[in-house]
Amino acid sequence: MSASNDYTPPKVWTWTKESGGRFANINRPIAGPTHEKDLPIGRHPLQLYSQGTPNGVKVTIMLEELLALGHRGAEYDAWLININDGDQFGSGFVAVNPNSKIPALVDRSGPKPIRVFESGSILVYLAEKFGAFLPTETAARAGCLSWLFWQMGSAPYLGGGFGHFYAYAPTKIEYAIDRFAMETKRQLDVLDRRLAESEYLGGSEYTIADMAVWPWYGGLVKGRLYDGAEFLQVQEYKNVVRWANQIDERPTVKRGRMVNRTSGEPSTQLRERHDASDFETKTQDKLAAKG
Repeated sequence: MSASNDYTPPKVWTWTKESGGRFANINRPIAGPTHEKDLPIGRHPLQLYSQGTPNGVKVTIMLEELLALGHRGAEYDAWLININDGDQFGSGFVAVNPNSKIPALVDRSGPKPIRVFESGSILVYLAEKFGAFLPTETAARAGCLSWLFWQMGSAPYLGGGFGHFYAYAPTKIEYAIDRFAMETKRQLDVLDRRLAESEYLGGSEYTIADMAVWPWYGGLVKGRLYDGAEFLQVQEYKNVVRWANQIDERPTVKRGRMVNRTSGEPSTQLRERHDASDFETKTQDKLAAKG
């Protein structure tokens, strides 16, 4: 492995726009809003502010799963927060999520609105609110939550680590790519070993643990993240591939992947979702056809 001595860190780091690389227009070392902008509010109890990234998809899959089970209270409005445009730094969004990351949820079904942010927290909140996809038996619940929080701690190595240095960094750094490729493959092996002994991550039942892990690691083995599938030889992880394909076929998952999506085929992009009929009438191809 080659080493570079071109950079020596200064005693004190200072921020420059160049530090952000591809994302320099939205990355900065401070929190808080950059502009005033109220969030829209729809007619349903649940208001979701998000984008169809792996973290956003976790929640839209969960909501579609709840609706498929007949939980009418899970009806939701999904508003697009375009993170490349900096929508997450609007004052209204920051009021819901001071960390300025999607997704963010506001539950307006009670006397006072409840804000929930961080995708794992939203999944637990919805699971407990509707009594679904989170086991109640102590051991099973502990196992489900363990895998959920495994994902919350592990995915930054895949996204901000491997994904950033492999696909987005302005300079290809061999050490960084090797470091995070190694860790991503180790995580895939962790999943593969678990899924060799269990149909789903939490056991025999599909749970929020699967909804959390699938958009990242399922997306990777399905070839949807960073064009990294061949590089990482993801087909070696046969149990992960089996699990990813199984979940990929769920109609609820197909719908959840469409919501707040801004890339891919126009027929798969439902940038805002306010009614179940929107999947048939308001995808980007349908809107374009209307002129």
